[in-house]
Amino acid sequence: MNVLEPVSANEHRGFDEDALRIVRTETLSVTAPTIRAHKLSNTEISNKSIIVVRVTLGNGAVGYGEGSTLGGPRWAEESPESIRAAVDKYLAPAIFGQPANRFEMLGQAMGKAATRNTAARAAIDSALYDAVGRSLDLPASQLLGGRVHDGFEVIWALASGDVDQEIEEARGKFAAREHRRFKVKIGLSEPRAEIQRLARLAEALPDCEIIVDVNQAWTVAQCYRWIPALEELGIALIEQPVASGDRRNLARITERSRVPVMIDEGAFSVGEVAEAGADGAGTVLSLKLVKSGGLMELKRAAGIASAHGMELYGGCLLESGIGAAAHLAVFSTLPKLHWGTEHFGPKILTRDLVSGGLNFGDFRVECPTGPGLGVIVDEDHMLELADGGWRSAAS
Repeated sequence: MNVLEPVSANEHRGFDEDALRIVRTETLSVTAPTIRAHKLSNTEISNKSIIVVRVTLGNGAVGYGEGSTLGGPRWAEESPESIRAAVDKYLAPAIFGQPANRFEMLGQAMGKAATRNTAARAAIDSALYDAVGRSLDLPASQLLGGRVHDGFEVIWALASGDVDQEIEEARGKFAAREHRRFKVKIGLSEPRAEIQRLARLAEALPDCEIIVDVNQAWTVAQCYRWIPALEELGIALIEQPVASGDRRNLARITERSRVPVMIDEGAFSVGEVAEAGADGAGTVLSLKLVKSGGLMELKRAAGIASAHGMELYGGCLLESGIGAAAHLAVFSTLPKLHWGTEHFGPKILTRDLVSGGLNFGDFRVECPTGPGLGVIVDEDHMLELADGGWRSAAS
């Protein structure tokens, strides 16, 4: 071949799209214990239910993704059972035999096969990026535009509801240089008691930043009554104080509050993010794969929010190292992640589902650098925690 002739896509470095075709998709249901109870306004968990998706390509490359929920269909519509069923019966068959590197096409196919079901779609999409990245010896971040950031400051959640335990836990994290920013789950009791709890935390942690997540538990009247008290305590950010579907009132609260307000459950799709931005329903957006349904779609949500002047926060749903790595692959490519990330999920599990590639230290989490999602999945440990074995999806 003349050196001046263009190189075709299939000739470049031996690239063979046929070798990247999806030949098998499997799911595994895992229940991973946590180091302590994690309480939200509407649920409490001591075990994390995770659906792991494993995709195999024609070249033998294997990729992993994670479908995550909090205590069943309480945080959103999906449950571990529905995620697995959607993957096995609807999503995997819709993309079987297709080249795994055609991420946009496969995302459209999955969107037609199952409306919403964003956690299930994100699990498959993560596995595709992992498998393709491993095939090409490239990190998933390179497939998303390339890395801008090497790591982020990581936020830890205080969610036991026991203020003495929370103070001890936070002081330990700070002393070990693991975390100096904490998100406190409130909405567990009446607001006055929550303010007293926060006051004790703020006094005990003078060198730390405190964020609160109301988890949709307050009324508009309660927000007007108690947000000024949060401001006096120096709270840095308030997450989703009112019901997810009440974006109009969230906009009113955002306008009145001098503390930044973050929308989470109130904005899943890019359309909802656009509406929230246009309406002023929150000045910060929590980014989550379980809401966006895929890595590129998550990056779109970030772009739309930024276009409306919103700041970005790397949210989590207590994902293991698999899900955390998928998020970090996207976060690392964003021009700015204003609030850092709360992907502490691997550390709240008594033992993570990955055995390497994800590093925490000096108040930060580093973005994995290896091929695909860049983490080493511990299949033996997953099988120890699994309800049965791997199940092949219909094709």
